[in-house]
Amino acid sequence: MLTAKDIMTKNVITVKPETSIQDLAALLMKHGISGAPVLDDAGKLVGIVTENDLISQNKRLHIPTVVSFLDAAIYLESSKKFEQELKRMAATKVGDISVRKVLTITEDATVADIATIMSEKKVHLLPVVKAEKVVGIVGKRDVLRAAAQQME
Repeated sequence: MLTAKDIMTKNVITVKPETSIQDLAALLMKHGISGAPVLDDAGKLVGIVTENDLISQNKRLHIPTVVSFLDAAIYLESSKKFEQELKRMAATKVGDISVRKVLTITEDATVADIATIMSEKKVHLLPVVKAEKVVGIVGKRDVLRAAAQQME
């Protein structure tokens, strides 16, 4: 049975929270990858950033409906969500758009386990960690390649 260790990319391209959005986009394009783990200066995993994070920066901003009543503005929707969206759209650094709660796997995770996590959690990249260090990454293409190999 194939595991993460068998299908992962070992030479992981990573970025730092201070990496600019422009440098991130260029890096993803240059290497033909869909995302990258975000590591701090000590090499600790602090987030993950993907093409979707870049794309969401360019979406239309939904302005919440506001009702004025007795000289007060009453938001009919969450103003906090609006502020978060606005901050993401104005971001210039990876740390501003990266997802902080990163799902990770270990080297012994099976392809079935990986596929289940990706499907149920709607993630496309899973960093592989060993002793709190990123030792690889598994993307949806890796899972598809493994599935094709098993069918042969």
